[in-house]
Amino acid sequence: MVARVGVVAVVLGTTAAVAPVPDALAAAGASGTAASPSPYAFADDARSIKGARSTGEAVLLTPGTAYKSSLPSSGKVSYRLQLDATSNAYVSVTAVPSPGSTVSVIDGLKVSVQDDDGTSCSDDTANFGAARSPHPIAAWGRREISPTKSLCQETGNYYVSVERVDPKGQGSSPDAWDLELVAMTEPRTAKTGPTSAPGVWNSASPEPLLGEAERRRGGAGFAGATPLDQGVWRDDIRPGQTLFYEVPVDWGQQLHVTADLGSSTSGGTGYTPGALELALYNPARGPVADVGVGYDGDQKSGSLPPLPPVDHANRHAVIGQVGAMRFAGSYYLVAHLAKSVTDSFGDGPFLMTLRVRVSGEARGGPDYVGESEPKGVFEVSDQDREAAAEGVAGGDDTAMRVVAVGGIGTGSALLVGLGVWTVVARRRSAG
Repeated sequence: MVARVGVVAVVLGTTAAVAPVPDALAAAGASGTAASPSPYAFADDARSIKGARSTGEAVLLTPGTAYKSSLPSSGKVSYRLQLDATSNAYVSVTAVPSPGSTVSVIDGLKVSVQDDDGTSCSDDTANFGAARSPHPIAAWGRREISPTKSLCQETGNYYVSVERVDPKGQGSSPDAWDLELVAMTEPRTAKTGPTSAPGVWNSASPEPLLGEAERRRGGAGFAGATPLDQGVWRDDIRPGQTLFYEVPVDWGQQLHVTADLGSSTSGGTGYTPGALELALYNPARGPVADVGVGYDGDQKSGSLPPLPPVDHANRHAVIGQVGAMRFAGSYYLVAHLAKSVTDSFGDGPFLMTLRVRVSGEARGGPDYVGESEPKGVFEVSDQDREAAAEGVAGGDDTAMRVVAVGGIGTGSALLVGLGVWTVVARRRSAG
């Protein structure tokens, strides 16, 4: 935190002599440069670790801490958790192939959790989609405490196994992928709740929001996702680029999202299946749902499937995307434009519009006993709502935003900069 304040202080001290930042430079700071899309932005404080080939050498993951590691083209790598007998635990793994790598149709990521006796607690897979475009994808592992379960309920060591879905690398580049790992814990509730998912919810898709779109620059990773609230938002996206946003969704609220991709300005012919992929992840960075939008140069649109209101009891649902809507907090929207779009329609940028609707009144959540780790990750705070309304990103591009106020004088710039920093600091302390 001290280092970040120092950087902002230097920036603020020079704002009076700096011209406002043009849109192209602002986009480079948050969403990549015009020449080359920005790579994935790992959490600033991510600790570098090595995945073990044997569980006997697996590095311990501390809940609430971000880690950076790598995944070879073949074989498993393992990490370790130490869990009690009362808390739910979640581990999200984000795989980041290099932009120049090749991925096959069946290539993807698999994450599983086992206890110390080799019993499987959960497994999950994620793939790159029909466009075969390399980009960040995430899968999660879970150890859940439940009166209906008999396995994986004890205190002890648990192991997170990560591997590629296509271990032989058929049609894929043999290079290793970068990984970002984050473990989280969710405390038990004071009373045992229902053991089945809510039976009735409004599954009708509402009309997409209308109105003029407001520009919001997407972030380059989960840790720097740009906050959005209900509204119509626009951003530029280039082939091969992935943009991250987060939307606070409280207990009892429903999230509906439609993505529009504007027509090409450079002409061209052809068709790219799944050109624009929009994926939704829950506050534990677990996959919820996604939609792929094919592109032929004309404007296209696609919506996420209907999702239930956020409810603690959703975890008992048989359908995975319902079960993933199990806690309040920041839900992540991750948009990727396939790099093959360049072949037919040029480098862009292409205009993307996100229509975000959050319906329903927020209500009280479950009576948790204890705190989650990290603290506040499964709730929506006033600071979260303020950040979503103002679009203040949680990443280091805050400094770039402060530079943009250079033409209004040092004193005013200082006040504006400190105000922005205060919102970010409060949001981080709450999360």
